[in-house]
Amino acid sequence: MCGICGFTGQIEQRENTIQAMTEVITHRGPDSSGFFADDYISMGFRRLSIIDLEDGDQPIENEDHTLVLTFNGEIYNYRQLKKELEEYGHVFRTSTDSEVLLHAFEQWDEEMFEHLRGMFAFAIYNKETKALFLARDFFGIKPLHYTMIGDNFCYASEIKSILEHPEFVKEFNEKALDHYLSFQYCPQPMTFFKDVYCLLPGHFMWYRDGVVETQRYFEAKFKPDEDMTEDEAIDKIEAVFENSVNAHKIADVEVGCFLSSGVDSSYVSTYFKDQKTFTVGFDFGERYNEISWAENLSKELGVEHHTKLISSEEFWAAVPKVQYHMDQPLADPSCIALYFVAKLASEYVKVVLSGEGADELFGGYTCYNDPRVFKVYQKVVPYCIRRAIGAVCKKLPDIKGRDYLIRATHPLEKRFIGNAYMYDLKQKKSILKNPALATDPTRLVRRHYNRARRYDDVTKMQYLDINMWMVGDILLKADRMSMANSLELRVPFLDKEVFKVASTIPTDLRVNKHNTKYAMRQAALRHLPQATAEKEKLGFPVPTRVWLRDEHYYSVVRTMFTSPTAEKFFNTNVLIDFLDEHFIEKEDNSRKIWTIYVFLVWYQIYFGDCEPLEDTYEPKTADPAQSPFEDGEVAVDNEPVYDEEDTFDDDANDGKTKVFHAIDEATVKNAEKESFEEIFSASEPKTATHVNIPVDEAVEEAEVVFEGDEDMKVVDDTKVKASFKPVLDNHDDFFANLKNQLRDTDVTELENEVEVDVVDESEEE
Repeated sequence: MCGICGFTGQIEQRENTIQAMTEVITHRGPDSSGFFADDYISMGFRRLSIIDLEDGDQPIENEDHTLVLTFNGEIYNYRQLKKELEEYGHVFRTSTDSEVLLHAFEQWDEEMFEHLRGMFAFAIYNKETKALFLARDFFGIKPLHYTMIGDNFCYASEIKSILEHPEFVKEFNEKALDHYLSFQYCPQPMTFFKDVYCLLPGHFMWYRDGVVETQRYFEAKFKPDEDMTEDEAIDKIEAVFENSVNAHKIADVEVGCFLSSGVDSSYVSTYFKDQKTFTVGFDFGERYNEISWAENLSKELGVEHHTKLISSEEFWAAVPKVQYHMDQPLADPSCIALYFVAKLASEYVKVVLSGEGADELFGGYTCYNDPRVFKVYQKVVPYCIRRAIGAVCKKLPDIKGRDYLIRATHPLEKRFIGNAYMYDLKQKKSILKNPALATDPTRLVRRHYNRARRYDDVTKMQYLDINMWMVGDILLKADRMSMANSLELRVPFLDKEVFKVASTIPTDLRVNKHNTKYAMRQAALRHLPQATAEKEKLGFPVPTRVWLRDEHYYSVVRTMFTSPTAEKFFNTNVLIDFLDEHFIEKEDNSRKIWTIYVFLVWYQIYFGDCEPLEDTYEPKTADPAQSPFEDGEVAVDNEPVYDEEDTFDDDANDGKTKVFHAIDEATVKNAEKESFEEIFSASEPKTATHVNIPVDEAVEEAEVVFEGDEDMKVVDDTKVKASFKPVLDNHDDFFANLKNQLRDTDVTELENEVEVDVVDESEEE
């Protein structure tokens, strides 16, 4: 595992600049560094030695020294590829997968990816043509960022490396804050740094003659085989997963494994007999401590198990350091727990395997049950009535049945934006100092729903999570937290051969009344105790809800919420209301509170235009972590807007997807009016002199008619909302009355009891 960076063009002290860009990501590769420079480009590299420890240094060149490679990742089938390439006449001087990757590009050019199996982000420079080729792996396990600095191109594994370029002007991207408040992460390819982007998973990029061109070479398409039996599915999963784990264990150093109480990492660990596993937990009872589960399993498996109990003080003191390594704010508190387990593992091994990706590929999240659970309710109750009931329920205390009725209000495309939904449009407008920044988060996911429109609802949710949540949260924290500790993390579930099998599993063998991730659990059951294989999905439980009801940590967050940084972006009185409601246990606002707190900590690190507020994260006994920094939308009218080829034809050529499409407003509106059934049309500009890629700005602004909107009442062509009239003071009576009406009353009678209020279309429904 390594870190890469580089830039084109001549600047003063060019050598010092590439060294600074490389040194700031030393944690990604502390074993050695390497550089290449000519009159056009400077390339830097940091190495964590895993394969061919003696001769694996980079940059590496081909036989005639026309190509130069820097590469972050692992190619798991490199031995087989090396034999194949040697038959074509290629000559190797090392035993590294890096050299195999370089020769694969020589042999197959853009078609190389169909031969690769692994995780990667790399840059290949052609000395003769001055062309730069960059690529990111199939699922986005490894990161790659880029920007234009004047007329020159700059790229790096981490954004902090780009910040070291003396001519890069660091600017905060307010648009990213809006999306972050909805998703708890910044959806790629956008970043919190203006004009800095992240190359999307399954994409490659050419930079030549001042032009950036990006194409998609892989898309995770599902093709369920409805004739597949349960036994066939289990056999296929078991066989391909064993093959994947064995491939991911290839290394010239010892390989360990993360181990929690869940089925994913536990299944991986069954292939680690006589090796090391690692677990962390919190001192808050069994709900927040998986150590005892993991220890019992490790004894059965015969592995050497290592654990750490994280104290509250350690956790809170680590927040600034973690957010520094993340590059961008991530409000998933499990990333801090992941930091500690990676730190623990790095004391013993250089490589670990983990269970990321199993939920997205095999249908493991609890929310994937929603389409099945909501089916009858949504079929019986008209949409306008569901909306009215949901609106009433939002005003009720957190009582049994409330969340179900709220979640069941809208069709999937309106209610599900991914695993994390923090602030809706109305809430964002209430907390943001500039409410004009707030947008409807469902607009950002339309493109993915469009491409997945032929799938059932469960598969649509998986497709959306693979392309957004998994990339923006799960894999981002896995890479950053492992690399922060100079540890290589491998994910055998996110293997393209595993996905080939996962994509064919029938939906009812992924999610059914028995469990989520059903077929995969049955495969794991052949290797694990039943209690582990069938254990309910918990994620990585972190006691933020409990901490925020502790006076000390309440005070820590309150100080941050009233800081100059908070005043700059938020209506702090609303933030304090959220905090107080949680503290007195009126409402569980812990996730919303944590989202804002993490952003404020991150902002002070990277844009610290306010005095550092060290006491805002000071633990009770430990010394506070120091801020690593001392100092402190993207597509606009008439500029290119990111768009993908929106066909979903199995025979479509994915390699035709381009980054620069000039989309006119009329085209977008017409496409959206067809409710995702028509294809966005656009012409491709032949040249581009700067990168201003990707935010789907035009797509975000278009109106979409979702399934179920036909139930909305219309008065003088104005959309209106329905409010449920018979609301009772006693909540139990309300739900009992509602249940009786839904069962015994004719739907037309219910509709007659609905009063209609005109809705301002600019407001959240």
